[in-house]
Amino acid sequence: MTGFVSFVSSGPGDPDLLTLKAVDRLKRADAVLYDDLSSGPILDHVRAGADLVSVGKRAGRASPNQASVSRLLVDYARTGQRVVRLKSGDSGLFGRLEEELTALREAGIPHEIVPGVPSACAAAALAGIPLTRRLTARRVQFVTGHDVTGGLPDNLNLAALADPEATTVVFMGKRTFPKLAALLIAHGLPADTPALLAQDVSLPGQAFERHTIAALSDRLAREIGDKPALILYGPLAEGGA
Repeated sequence: MTGFVSFVSSGPGDPDLLTLKAVDRLKRADAVLYDDLSSGPILDHVRAGADLVSVGKRAGRASPNQASVSRLLVDYARTGQRVVRLKSGDSGLFGRLEEELTALREAGIPHEIVPGVPSACAAAALAGIPLTRRLTARRVQFVTGHDVTGGLPDNLNLAALADPEATTVVFMGKRTFPKLAALLIAHGLPADTPALLAQDVSLPGQAFERHTIAALSDRLAREIGDKPALILYGPLAEGGA
């Protein structure tokens, strides 16, 4: 028997931001393998009796390795079950989706990808700012703040990231932002470029802090905390946050 796997994007955490297709797949699932940031009220949509398996990976915490997660996904599907692999934000953005897709393809298991609200888009909306601005921010770029070792990637396109007319969103970058900010300033980005630290986006404890990149670098050098966060910088509009 061969089951079916739905890669379901849960959005940033608020269950109201789930798509109708995401809710449908959760209600019909026999098993849900979920990330830490896709837990909580989102799992209330799963039917009683379905298997719930936490496979989340968080920096600084004991977590299952990627090979184990992929193998577990294949094993569940091979029993003929309808399986949901629940990922935060949009599963195609920094979510290790490709490794799991490869494992399913090699095992001959049918699957689908259900897109969701990217956390970057939710952060901008909740902060009351646009990601693009006519004449001043015609380009948006997403970048990860750490590589597989947890450090700042050493092959970043710093010329692009220091473009003062682009809005840049840094995922998983609190630990490495002081180093990144120094490199950006060295490559010509003004130290007073606006920056936004968005933590626990869409959750009850969400918090937004406005800084310059230099001030945010100093703040994160002192304390980073354990809340998941995004950093946005560039020609950001003034908003409600």
